Amino acid sequence: MSTVVSYLPSAVAQQNVESEIQRVFDRQRDTALRLRSSSLDERKARIRKLKEAVLAHSEEFHAAGYADFKKPPAEIDLYEILPVVAEANDALRKLRGWMKPARVWPSRGTIGLRAWVQNEPKGRCLIISPWNYPVNLTFGPLVSAIAAGNTAILKPSEMTPNLSALMVKVVREVFPEDEVAIFEGDVKVSTALLNLPFDHIFFTGAPAIGKVVMSAAAKHLTSVTLELGGKSPTIIDASADLRAAARNIMWSKYANVGQTCIAPDHIYVHASVKDDFVRLCRETLVNAYGADPKVQMDSPYLARIVNHRHTARIKSLLDDALSRGARTLTGGQVDEQACYIAPTLLDNIPDDAKIMKEEIFGPLLPIISYAELDDVIRRINADPKPLALYVWSKTESNIQKLLKQTSAGGTCINNSVVQFLHANLPFGGVNNSGIGNAHGHYGFKAFSHERAVVRTQISMSWMFYPPYTEWTSRIAKILIKAV
Repeated sequence: MSTVVSYLPSAVAQQNVESEIQRVFDRQRDTALRLRSSSLDERKARIRKLKEAVLAHSEEFHAAGYADFKKPPAEIDLYEILPVVAEANDALRKLRGWMKPARVWPSRGTIGLRAWVQNEPKGRCLIISPWNYPVNLTFGPLVSAIAAGNTAILKPSEMTPNLSALMVKVVREVFPEDEVAIFEGDVKVSTALLNLPFDHIFFTGAPAIGKVVMSAAAKHLTSVTLELGGKSPTIIDASADLRAAARNIMWSKYANVGQTCIAPDHIYVHASVKDDFVRLCRETLVNAYGADPKVQMDSPYLARIVNHRHTARIKSLLDDALSRGARTLTGGQVDEQACYIAPTLLDNIPDDAKIMKEEIFGPLLPIISYAELDDVIRRINADPKPLALYVWSKTESNIQKLLKQTSAGGTCINNSVVQFLHANLPFGGVNNSGIGNAHGHYGFKAFSHERAVVRTQISMSWMFYPPYTEWTSRIAKILIKAV
């Protein structure tokens, strides 16, 4: 591991963060106006420079991620750097088409008019990113903001200081501050930023904080993209490929030690296959991390909980569930000082346990047996709409029933979390799990205003000018029937 260097914010920013933020925000105003007419080549050059800088600092990102919460280098490559590079490359390949005005054919009542939709930059944008995948969830949206022709101010989480400091270094190497700026700090910095009249805010984080962001945005009627979270359920019916399900779910749940917004939060498994599924999950965990609890704790493939406060929060969910009669199927070991909680499977969890109400965001996985799929659907619909829902089944009628009778931001059938990596799909939640979409063309549109443009070729509007006559009434009645 290379040495991690701490890149502190400037002394001016520390002493008077609000005035420094205001100064940069004001500087970006003229740049945002200029970027409205930025060319395809200019935008692509900025995206390319960002991608190259991320790749050039990959070893430093490995060290910073390990220093912050023992994030394995492979997870930095796969879940931090790879998504940013993929987002950048997708934009570089397709940006010409995204920027091109889209011709719109006239409707029946608008014959003689030529119309098109022209994407224009929203202007000055704010991107507030979380700590669990800080590189991915900061620079991924930034690619979309740049592609759409905006300026941006970034606010990464203070909970991963080494990764945040390295992102500061990258941003300041690549961009002048009137194009892209970045501010470190705690909630005071976020509050100062949210007080400003940005043209768009892109926030990734918990639903409770998303409500704060939306409330602040409402004061300026600022548009928002909110990538939130929730309790994403997984359903495994009696026809599922249990071995494939166990391997996939153990990976998608325990990557980043469960600190993933689209990770399976809890599992509904048909009672007839539950024991076999649990056995296969145990085997998978042993193969991945070791059989002995001490070996698992020392595994280089398991990250740590981000800090002591979150470790205590997750431990309290475990303690509450066990006190109410839940049973540990595997795992359960906790070392609060080391911010470590073992990959843990639980069953016999009562409905009133906190773990069934709160987003877990950690390495605890409740497994709930069911007999009737309708009962599962009822339970899912009783909770806020999740960011993701996963279905493991070979029975098409069950798959369609779950798709039609539930709602979720995204769904995978016989897989988990890969919807995030699909560049041609919208990624986002619904209601409590998010507003708006990201990635690829959808990310470009999130940071763009779709401007409707009409150009008159043959004008017929004169027929509707006052004073209104019997002729006007006849024309109106003809149009009412014709449209």
